[in-house]
Amino acid sequence: MINTLGRHFRESLKSLARNAWMTFASVSAVTVTLILVGTFLVIMMNLNNVADNLENDVEVRVLIDVTAKEDAQAKLKSEIEKIKEVESIVYSPKEKELDNLVESLGEEGESFELFEQNNPLNDVFVVKAKEPQDTKLIADKIAKFENASKVKYGQDEVEKLFDVISLSRNIGLGLIIGLIFTAMFLISNTIKITIFARRHEIEIMRLVGATNGFIRWPFFLEGLFLGVLGAVVPIVLIITVYKSLYTWALPKLQGSFVEFLPFSPFVFQVSAILLLIGALIGVWGSLMSVRKFLKV
Repeated sequence: MINTLGRHFRESLKSLARNAWMTFASVSAVTVTLILVGTFLVIMMNLNNVADNLENDVEVRVLIDVTAKEDAQAKLKSEIEKIKEVESIVYSPKEKELDNLVESLGEEGESFELFEQNNPLNDVFVVKAKEPQDTKLIADKIAKFENASKVKYGQDEVEKLFDVISLSRNIGLGLIIGLIFTAMFLISNTIKITIFARRHEIEIMRLVGATNGFIRWPFFLEGLFLGVLGAVVPIVLIITVYKSLYTWALPKLQGSFVEFLPFSPFVFQVSAILLLIGALIGVWGSLMSVRKFLKV
């Protein structure tokens, strides 16, 4: 068994060397495709990270009726806590709300400091959902509670955000799947040419009693090697470029909602995915070529 496997390895490596230009074409096809796949993968995973950050920042602001006393506020808080979709609830007194308003407006906000003695703002409960998509449901339930003067969560903006996030994820996934199948088609065609060039050798092997599995194995290994070799350059490029981009962008985006995924373990996860995709592309292309065109 070990000797046979060793023979298959040697034969597949010899075939790659004998058909150097075909090998180069296959590896190049996988390389170009995986560079595109890797680029889209990095972009989509970082966009998903940004989207998750935005989703997690979505909150419901419940303006408490100005006439509500402490016991009424406590009752309202208790009612909100009973909503199963609610993850957390934080009380923000009107003094803090005024400070936040002044700070958010910068120099223009200084004029609002005059209201410190006679603050017209409401006390607020800041509510976060367990799942961001439940934000509207929570807001609708709270709006029915007594002493909830007004419920705000940026309805139009939030719904548009979720729609854009969902659309971008679906488009990105579709592009990645399309590129992977393109690579499979390219490597499959290249291996078909290799098989056609060796048709006489294969026919002799069949005549002397070689089994289907014995004939398939070298092609299986060739496809595997082509796919793995094609993944090397994309992996090196992704690691190099992402490291430079991450180092450059990190100080500039500090404190922003736009946040790159940490270099490690992210690039190593992407590298493993590209290596796996490359291997699967090679093996699939090889097996399809053998099955459909050799009829062995």
